Amino acid sequence: MLGTETKIPFVMSLLLLVQILLMGLRVTGTTTDTWRQCTDLIPLDLLSFVLEKDPSKLAPNVHVKQARGVRGVHFSGPHTSVTFPSSSKLLVNCELFPQNISIVLTLKIDSGAAKRNEYIFTLMMPRQLEKRSASGLERERKTERKRTRDKKAKREREKLILGLRLSRNRLHFLYRSDGGAVENCKFQSTRLDDNQWHTLVLVIDSHRVSLTVDCGAPLEIFPTRRFPSGPSLQGSRFHIGSRGKWKGLFSGLLRQLVLVPGSDATQRICPSLMPQLAALSVPSLLLDESHRGSDEEDQRIYQTREEQVSVGLQQSCTEQIKGQLWFNPLRKGLYLCDGTVWIAVLEDHKRLDYLLEHQIITTSSETHDVEVFQLPGVGLMAAMAHRSTFSGSAVYIWNHTSFQLYQNFSTHGALAWRHFTMGKKTFLVVSNCGGEPGRHYKNEKPMDFSVIYKWSKKRKQFVRVQTVQTYCARDWEAFKINRQTYLAVANHRQGDNNHTINSVIYKWNRLTKSFEIHQLLPTSGAYDWEYFTVGPYHFLVVANAFDGVTTSVDSVIYVWINGSFQVFQTIKTFCATDWEMFQIGSRVFLAVANGHRLQASGPSQYAINSTIYELDMIGQLFVRFQDILTYSAVDWEFFSLGEDHFLIVANSFNGESYSLNSILYRWQGYEGFVPVHWLPTIGCSDWEYFSSQGEAYLIYSSAKAPLSKVFKLKTY
Repeated sequence: MLGTETKIPFVMSLLLLVQILLMGLRVTGTTTDTWRQCTDLIPLDLLSFVLEKDPSKLAPNVHVKQARGVRGVHFSGPHTSVTFPSSSKLLVNCELFPQNISIVLTLKIDSGAAKRNEYIFTLMMPRQLEKRSASGLERERKTERKRTRDKKAKREREKLILGLRLSRNRLHFLYRSDGGAVENCKFQSTRLDDNQWHTLVLVIDSHRVSLTVDCGAPLEIFPTRRFPSGPSLQGSRFHIGSRGKWKGLFSGLLRQLVLVPGSDATQRICPSLMPQLAALSVPSLLLDESHRGSDEEDQRIYQTREEQVSVGLQQSCTEQIKGQLWFNPLRKGLYLCDGTVWIAVLEDHKRLDYLLEHQIITTSSETHDVEVFQLPGVGLMAAMAHRSTFSGSAVYIWNHTSFQLYQNFSTHGALAWRHFTMGKKTFLVVSNCGGEPGRHYKNEKPMDFSVIYKWSKKRKQFVRVQTVQTYCARDWEAFKINRQTYLAVANHRQGDNNHTINSVIYKWNRLTKSFEIHQLLPTSGAYDWEYFTVGPYHFLVVANAFDGVTTSVDSVIYVWINGSFQVFQTIKTFCATDWEMFQIGSRVFLAVANGHRLQASGPSQYAINSTIYELDMIGQLFVRFQDILTYSAVDWEFFSLGEDHFLIVANSFNGESYSLNSILYRWQGYEGFVPVHWLPTIGCSDWEYFSSQGEAYLIYSSAKAPLSKVFKLKTY
């Protein structure tokens, strides 16, 4: 039993313990409540806070300018008007910064302007001044050592919590880690200083920082020091366009600057029809084109000729700049924005008049495909896939007026070439469909092997680097996703009859320095792959031609999800031989070349429609836009000349003859594509467009005659 003397201290100790626990609970509750308020915040429009401090006039050193028909803010110097405490109307009652944030900004940087360090915005820690007695300060002034200490303390009165900085072609995201050191996440080669508008989304969590530019593929950085778990905001201040000093002042235009706590803002604004101006929250002053004050000098809005008539080589037409005029000095044209597209008021640009036969290339055999590409340091080249195994295939070089033979290759029933690059290295891959001697046993059928070549700067030619087993490969497609290089092969058939087989996606392995199987996709007589992107999404569409029974089979559009391709949409096609993706303005199209319809009884039908599909952004699928009558079409080629857009089809066979016209179509807006030129061809298998020294050309290959032809596009 406890005595009375023992009970009193025990009870007091117990009460003290309960009080400490209650205080702890109150502290915990306060912290939890603080975090709730920090993470549940709405997007914080930092730029609006600067522009809307006083609606009657703009703050000193803040100006609104217009470039390429779009308004942005320009800062002529640091000022108290562009700095404000983080707690004022923004992070109210929030003592800790959110752990996960997104930063959305739209900016324009003049070419070469970002070669120095420039700060887009910073969040700085409060000043920390040491308290010293007057006598102590006097004693410190007596020694050089203590004067140096004072100077150092003065320089460090404001410390950076986080910020965005530009230097050369790099974007830097800076933050102070838990240990006190400043972490610098560098995104290199972003190429923002091209005098164009760009929208950037920076997503930050505890272990990763990613950057998306114009709704493209994200760039990721995994910093060595993690983003701090709730840095203190007490007394901190935002600085817009600087870090509070003249040095490091942002010299470009800023249209949007939004801080989004607790979510990935990329999903809110992407995909977008205008990814360079994708908007989450733009200040009203930058949207209202009719804004005019009574005293323009007090407002400090620069009214220049550029606001009435913008001048430049490129310009976007949106509802925001409806009625805006644009002059293109290169085309000598004046255009009016109707809210969607530019309408020509006065123009003097190239128009296609007619096509002139420029060169006949005598080839070693019939040619199924031609690939035109630019080889850095060498010039324009054309790789031709010849049918003959005896003569092989060849690469030609353009000598500014014509193609000349450059290099021969040993190929076996070559059907297609594809050019691609990895870094500064250039590659060619050929599709073989004829077997290769020495690759099979006596009683077995020949095996097909496609070959990858790499350009050797030392030898000045392409050399073999890898051989890949394929099955009568009809096409290769090369593309990059998240800095990784992929190759897709269209396997047409295995043996003579098996058309329902897998086509393969290969991925480059940097360790083994070779392409390795990444994914198998079931195809039916695959003829062609076409890779394309829409905003941040990656697509791959296959042209399926034959399943062993009928040519009426589904071609498939795949979309990239979580590291592999998954079915996005199927489209009924008839011996599909080619897909061509192209864009006109903000509209996205896919054109399929249908080869022929195999009848259950009787002859095949070669005069059938090929179809152009348009992407319905709302419905998120491709819908039929236009049918065009073709004759065993095997290729579409899209190109633009001046303000005009063209499609040319390779008609190869009408059921009786291989000598027939391939047709060039011009885009006529609501009318779609209309025929404008008929070009006589023989068994046409491929069309390629290229330009040289300001002149435009078309080249076609023949699968029925040992020749290819180059046409020069005459303009007026």
